[in-house]
Amino acid sequence: MAAAFDPSEFDIDAYFTRIGYPGDRAPTLETLQAIHIHHTESIPFENLNPFLGLPVNLDLESLQQKLVRSGRGGYCYEHNLLLSHVLKAIGFKVTGLAARVVLNLPEGVVLPRTHMLLRIDIDGQPHLADVGFGGLTLTGPLRLEEDIEQATPHEPFRLVKMGEEFEMQARLGETWRRLYQFSLQEQLLADYECANWYVATHPTSRFVNGLIAARPARDRRYALFNKEFSVHHLGGRTEKRTLASPEEIREALEGPLNVKLPESAELDTALRRVLSAHGDRH
Repeated sequence: MAAAFDPSEFDIDAYFTRIGYPGDRAPTLETLQAIHIHHTESIPFENLNPFLGLPVNLDLESLQQKLVRSGRGGYCYEHNLLLSHVLKAIGFKVTGLAARVVLNLPEGVVLPRTHMLLRIDIDGQPHLADVGFGGLTLTGPLRLEEDIEQATPHEPFRLVKMGEEFEMQARLGETWRRLYQFSLQEQLLADYECANWYVATHPTSRFVNGLIAARPARDRRYALFNKEFSVHHLGGRTEKRTLASPEEIREALEGPLNVKLPESAELDTALRRVLSAHGDRH
């Protein structure tokens, strides 16, 4: 189990160099907004470790080594735990939360709480930050206010109250897409360790069985799901291409998705497995 956060073990300067952020470090909304967009554009969402059968470690040193020093990305626990360490180190009040993903699920299907997001309190006003939701991750924080459309550097988002919980939604064109549902109950590192083990190792987990990567740029979003590579432009136009070789998948990962690939003898074998699969779509 990962140890508690020790600020003396955190190289925050290396993190800011990694995301290309030279700005203010005061715990203000403007700082949070700037860090949020720089993080999402610089550190990709990717699941190569569970896809290759490698461990996903959540201790601070592992997060720094993988996401900061090695040029890798990760999924929600890695992204949002790393961000929480950054924000705590510069004086923000941060609370970890958990969500049930509902994106692309039929009504009535209930999944466990396997997604992580953050509550950030600034001058008495609660906000939400989430730099780890793949192809529709937030690129800016939201106020924790229900039933109002809120702009981000990319799509508009809103929070819909559902009893004691909230549902995160994103507007794509004229359609509101349901993303995940969460409560305000604080989650501890032990909670994330259990959920992380489940999604990284369970034989039916989408992170074990498929290849997923995503990264936003200023005017578009890049996404890879198995062999399907997509570019979603902010104006609404989408380009899609089916990749035909391990080399093409590597080029997409290392190029627009900005993933530094791990040194693994199993990588090309796993990529060929993706190419031979059928029916893999968003």
